[in-house]
Formats: sequence, structure tokens, C-alpha cells
Amino acid sequence: MVKKAPRRTAERILEVTLELFNRFGEPNVSTTLISAELNISPGNLYYHYPAKDELINSLFDRYEKSLNELINASDDVRDVEDAWFFMHTLFELIWQYRFLYRDLNDLLSKNRRLETHFQSVLKNKTRSIKAMLDSMSRAGSIQIDSREAEPTATSMVVVLTYWLSFEYVRDPRNALEPGSAQAALLRGAHHVLNLLVPYLEPQQRAHLQTLVGAYAST
Repeated sequence: MVKKAPRRTAERILEVTLELFNRFGEPNVSTTLISAELNISPGNLYYHYPAKDELINSLFDRYEKSLNELINASDDVRDVEDAWFFMHTLFELIWQYRFLYRDLNDLLSKNRRLETHFQSVLKNKTRSIKAMLDSMSRAGSIQIDSREAEPTATSMVVVLTYWLSFEYVRDPRNALEPGSAQAALLRGAHHVLNLLVPYLEPQQRAHLQTLVGAYAST
């Protein structure tokens, strides 16, 4: 049996850092804690990532790359079932890097690179949601005036971006724990897509409620 090659230390550091950031929040995780969790010396950690910001930036780069790959699929959304799957997948990615959203304002105030790049993230999200609305409109799933599409897309991005913060405020002790993920993501997807209800064709509106009920019972 061929033995698997050991994972590179730099990769292990990022994986453990992401787990700690998600669990405790980035401001509460020191590089000393990270090195202790990995059972490596602080010097070994600094060799790979000389500053905590480099850890944050590396994780953000991974998130941004995955996000850009995902939102390119918005053109393929034709109906509420496609939209539900697309939105839930977006929320799954956000959950995977939830420390970014949990501590967003604090991170932006301390990290100039995140400050500028997250503005691009918001623009790309909005552009993607607008493309989704255009695609659904062409498919006859929604009827929305072009003047309403832009603010609707922006409102959807606001909910998408701050939903986990809302969940955290509601239940700080449990909201961002792994056991709460499924319910939080389903609620988020529901509330984002609920903004489309006034524009959905009747059958699509009914199907959205069916989807919400089906996933809520799982």
C-alpha cells in the first residue's frame, strides 16, 4: 500500500487557522494559539506566515477564488429551484469562511487589502445576482422592471452578506457552531429569495414555498 505524502506544513497551518478563526473569531485567535494547536514552534509558523495578516489574506484569497468560480454560474439560473440551489451553495461557501463575515467590520478596519478586495467581492456578488435576475426574467420565471432589478439585487446581496451576523446576534453561543449550519443556511437562502416573491410568476412562487417546506423538514 502506497503511503500518502504528508501534507505540507503551510497547508496544515491554513486549515487549522481557518478552524480556529471560525470557532473563536479572528480577533480572539493569536499566532501562539495557532502554533500550539499545530504542535509546532512559533518560529516554524512565522517561517511560513511572518504575520497574522498573511494568514488572513491567504484564507481570503482562497475564499475569493472559490466565490468567483461559483458566481459565474448565475447565468445558468432559470427558475426558483435553480436559484435555491445557487443561493444555498453561496451560503455554504460563506459558512466555510464564516470568520470573514462574523468579524467583517473589525477585519476591514485593520487590513487594507481586505478593505479594497471586499469592495470587489460586493460588486461581483451584486453583478452575479443581477445576472441571475436577468436569466430568470428571460426564462419567464419572474417579471421585474429593469429599474427594480438593480436595487433588488443589492438588497439580496445585503442579506446574503450580513445574514450570519444576524444569526450570531440572535444566538451568540450557538449560531456559528457546526451543528447550527444547516438551519442557518436554509433560513438565509429563504430570506434572500423571499425578496423575489413580488416578481415571481404564481407557479414559481408556489414552488418556492414548497422548496422551503421540504428543506425545513429535513
